[in-house]
Amino acid sequence: MQLSRSLTGAIFLTFALGLLLSSTTNAHNITKILAKHPEFSTFNHYLTITHLADEINRRETITVCAVDNAGMSDLLSKHLTVYAMKNVLSLHILLDYFGAKKLHQITNGTALAATMFQATGAAPGSTGFVNVTDLKGGKVGFGAEDNDGKLDATFVKSLQEIPYNISVIQISKILPSPEAEAPTPAPNELNLTSIMSKKGCKVFSDMLIATGAIDTFYDNADGGLTVFCPLDSVITDFAPKYKNLTAEKKVSLLLYHGIPVYESMPMLKSNNGLMNTLATDGANKYDFTVQNDGEVVTLKTKIVTARIVGTLIDEQPLAVYTINKVLLPRELFKAALTPAPAPAPEAEAPKDADSPTAPEPFAPDSEPEDQTASDQNGSVRSKGGILVAVVLSVWLGAFMSVVF
Repeated sequence: MQLSRSLTGAIFLTFALGLLLSSTTNAHNITKILAKHPEFSTFNHYLTITHLADEINRRETITVCAVDNAGMSDLLSKHLTVYAMKNVLSLHILLDYFGAKKLHQITNGTALAATMFQATGAAPGSTGFVNVTDLKGGKVGFGAEDNDGKLDATFVKSLQEIPYNISVIQISKILPSPEAEAPTPAPNELNLTSIMSKKGCKVFSDMLIATGAIDTFYDNADGGLTVFCPLDSVITDFAPKYKNLTAEKKVSLLLYHGIPVYESMPMLKSNNGLMNTLATDGANKYDFTVQNDGEVVTLKTKIVTARIVGTLIDEQPLAVYTINKVLLPRELFKAALTPAPAPAPEAEAPKDADSPTAPEPFAPDSEPEDQTASDQNGSVRSKGGILVAVVLSVWLGAFMSVVF
């Protein structure tokens, strides 16, 4: 029995240490990696302003084909917009791991690697792929698939490798690609209200236009913007409460549905916690909490919990998601935060069919029974998880004292 317990405890301890090590070794930061090499400062700078650095840091099994400052000068001379620049640099981020050793041992001597440009959906057909070929004389060539099969660049050296998480290598020059360099419209040219109107958020879009709040959304589009758009049916049910707000409060409510940073779905799933909004003005003002349970992402205010139910567009630096409830900030609906006091036991009297019924407390957004139950179950699950963690901790401590 003692041996069995010891063996079980050893297995558990090994598993826990494995999880800890994997969580610490997989992390990488492309900005810090390239900062060690000043000759790549221009490439590093544009990874940051195009938000590609964030995407690289979130992914695993990835290869960054960096170009030095001299090589970047050719690209800068084309005077591309920042959105076209993003597409070009996306072509230099391979969604596979290619360390120096693997580059010289490619199966059949050549490989077609998917890139982040292909993953965005902006590259038609196979134009977002890069040909990687092992050449004579120990060289490795790279070429964009839509550039007539030309291998325009060659492998220079490895900058840093974290097998098989990220490989940062230097190639000799920027990969030419007509598709990647093609003019790309800015987010405000995409017509945000048109996107929402055509995909189930017309009422919310009309409110943005009517109040002038849309201007604030567009002002933030270039630097990064995420919009949480209530579906038409949800807004329609909320309309009577919306009409009772002053003009200023209507604007605040609408701005509460946008955040001034780009958040892809993977980012929302990993960056749980408080989030400032376009309506935020000072500490702890007009914020909400992002939470996720597996694939489900929720936005929780002090009054209501909404769930993300769809994606209208997710293309850096703009993301628009649909939600199943209107987000209600505490700053506008404080009445719902103060529950009616419970009657004293001695004041209770038997209910009579003819006796008047006390008015129900004000609730700005009624919760369906199944949603309320879900919230309560979530709370129970959360407490249960904490209890399990405490029990495991105590058990592990006891095991350590017995074994060692």
